[in-house]
Parts: sequence; C-alpha cells; structure tokens
Amino acid sequence: MEKHCRLVSVSVIVALTWLSSPICGDHRIPVNTQPQQIHISATGDPTQMMVTWNTFNSTNKTVVEFGPSEKLTQTAVGYSTKFVDPGEEQRVQFIHRVLLTKLTPGHQYTYHCGSPEGWSPLFTFKALKSGSDWSPRLAVYGDMGNENAQSLGRLQEETQKGMYDAFLHVGDFAYDFNEDNGRIGDSFMRQIESIAAYVPYMTCTGNHEHYYNFTHYKNRFTMPNFNQSQNLWYSWNLGPAHIVAFSTEAFFFLEALPTADNQMAWLEQDLKEAAKAENRKEHPWIITMGHRPAYCTNSDHDDCTQYEGIVRRHFEDLFYKYGVDVEFWAHEHTYERLWPVYNEKVYNGTTAPYTDPKAPVHIITGSAGNRERLDGFGPMKAWSAFRASDYGYTRMHLTNKTHISFEQVSDDKDGKVIDSFTLIKHQHGFQAWL
Repeated sequence: MEKHCRLVSVSVIVALTWLSSPICGDHRIPVNTQPQQIHISATGDPTQMMVTWNTFNSTNKTVVEFGPSEKLTQTAVGYSTKFVDPGEEQRVQFIHRVLLTKLTPGHQYTYHCGSPEGWSPLFTFKALKSGSDWSPRLAVYGDMGNENAQSLGRLQEETQKGMYDAFLHVGDFAYDFNEDNGRIGDSFMRQIESIAAYVPYMTCTGNHEHYYNFTHYKNRFTMPNFNQSQNLWYSWNLGPAHIVAFSTEAFFFLEALPTADNQMAWLEQDLKEAAKAENRKEHPWIITMGHRPAYCTNSDHDDCTQYEGIVRRHFEDLFYKYGVDVEFWAHEHTYERLWPVYNEKVYNGTTAPYTDPKAPVHIITGSAGNRERLDGFGPMKAWSAFRASDYGYTRMHLTNKTHISFEQVSDDKDGKVIDSFTLIKHQHGFQAWL
C-alpha cells in the first residue's frame, strides 16, 4: 500500500533552525539546509574573498553564485565541515566555506550562498582595492555580545552607507558562543550578518571564547592562515598597513598554553618579515590587534593594571623591537587612548604628541556593548591621554603612508565623536624610536 506524506509545521526555539518537515509514516525528515550566519573575510589577496555560513543539516553542495550584477554569472564551490557543540545536547551544524577568486579589485559584487537545497538572500560586497596607495576605512571594537549589543544599530547604518572597508573585532563575542548549547552563538552570528555579510569581518579571540578550548571561535570564523592556526593568529595587508591578529589568551588558560610557543615563533617571524625595508616601504604601518591590553587605568585589577602584567611581559619588547606603530586592545569595557609609551615611559613627538613619536600608540576599545556593562576607572596615569566610559567604537582611516586618523564614536551620545587624533610618521620601524 502506498504511503502518503503530509507537510506539518514544526515549532522552533531558534529562527531558521527548523523549516517545514515532511513526515512519512513514523519518520520525520528535518529540512535544515537554509544558509544562515553569513559572513565574509579578507585573505590578504584583493582578488579573493572568503564566504562562510552555517546550515543545520549537511548539503550535497557548498556553493556561492556571484557576479558584478544580480545576474550571478559566476560560481565558486567550497566545502563544509561538521561542527558538534560540546555541550550536553551535542548540537550539530555544518560550517560551509567558499573562496571566491579572480575578483576585480575595487569592484562591487552581488552574491548568494547555499545549494539547490536552500539559498541565502542576495548580499553585496566590494572587493578590496589592490596595492598600498589607497585609504581604507575601518571600524574597530571589542566586547560585543548578543545581549545589549548597543553599537550594532549604528554600525549597521554606517555599513549601509558604505563607510567601511573592513571591521576589526578585537575579541569577546556573543557572551558566550557556547551558552544554551551554542544557540547564543548562533543568534549572535545572525545579528552580525547585517554587517559581516557585506564587509570583511576580521577577528581575534578573547577570554569569553575559551570554553571547550576555544572550539566555537576556531570553527565559526575563517581568517587568513586558518588551516595552520585555526584563526588564533594571522596577518594580512590592507592598503598601506600590515595588520597582525594574535591571541593574548594563550597565556591565561591552561588548555591554550600548548599553542603559546607556536604563536610566539610565528609572531616574531611575521613581524621580522613585515619589518624588512622592501616590505615596510610598501606597507609602512604595522598594526596589531590582541584582546587583553598591555596598559590600562581601569579599577578592576585586571592584568593591564599591573606594573609587570603578563601581556606586557610577552609582547611589549617584541612589538617595540619591530617598530609596531599602533596596538589595538579591548577586554576593558571602556575606551582609553594612550600617549606613545614604552616601559611605562611616555615618548611623545617633539612638535606634537602623535607626530613622529618614539614609541607605539595603544588604543583600548572594548565598549561596543555587552551584558556585563561598562567598567570604571582608577587613578589617571602619566601615559593615559584620554578615557571614557561610553558605549561606542573606534573609526580608523588609513589615509596614506604617513597619516592615520582615529575617531571614537559614542553611541551613548547619539554618534558624537568624543575623541579624535591623527598619527603622523615620516619614518617607520625600530629606527623611528631612535
């Protein structure tokens, strides 16, 4: 006797986790192949862009259809990996990765991702420009969660206005990826899709990602050097800058310690290569991003408040040795700009503090928005130039090979720029300190 299937709706807790499910006899066949959590990332090659997304069932194909118009005339095929949340439910999803190649630098593309079993909406992105003679604009921040993601609405609006070429998220996502058996992570990735599907979303890990040995962070993103470092450290060139992402967490969690030596060896080699005269001529700015700061004046007794903290001990001399220009940090839920500083001593420029300074410039930008709210400050230190406890984020404009401008946007003050300065350097590298 022929069995007939009937279509029923399945109630769900998480949007898009279940669509309609055909039930044949006693067998329920879940249909979870609709793409979600779409985000893109740069590779360092302006003719490429990486697209990453999730489905809750495996699919026969992993595809991006794209083109310079909505005709989607080009196809790129990638791969998927099974990701099992280590929580008690052992929730399964599949993470899909497709590398787009042969892009025309600076051109706009339309794309969607998925498979014949389900496609995403249409998104657009602009391929990054080639060479170093252009002026990228970035939004930089850390510590943005699923709950109280206060800055996200403003970032969405500015993304739609075309204000940014890339985002730097300096650790701490979702609060936390692993919660509710990974559902909080799924929700957060759907939230940032509104910006991360359009502009390269570049990340480094923070302390809130440490659960299950950083498993969620390692799986959810696709940064340069992904296969070797699982997103924990990498670098890429953007216009006149060489940007380096690394993990401060290797020195704070026992499970991460085995990676510490590998990271430090890679980091020194990367900086050594970037500091070579021919590379510094093309990309003179070296900019780092790591989660926990080397310095801060917060009142919470964190590592950055200690005279010889762990981060300073492992990174300060190394960054000084290779002439790192700008160091971005987060973790503290505040904004703090430092005078050029090395070994607790201020090295301002002779004509203006940020004109040809004799030490790196540190910026702490960890107040994008999260459920832990804002932090307080302790006494001011000689090396602290400006600080604020507003929710907000930082804008960085890599103007050219000698100038970078910075703005701190307060979301509390309706988008007002509460701090700004321009870093001017006519010489880069260790010799600039002499």
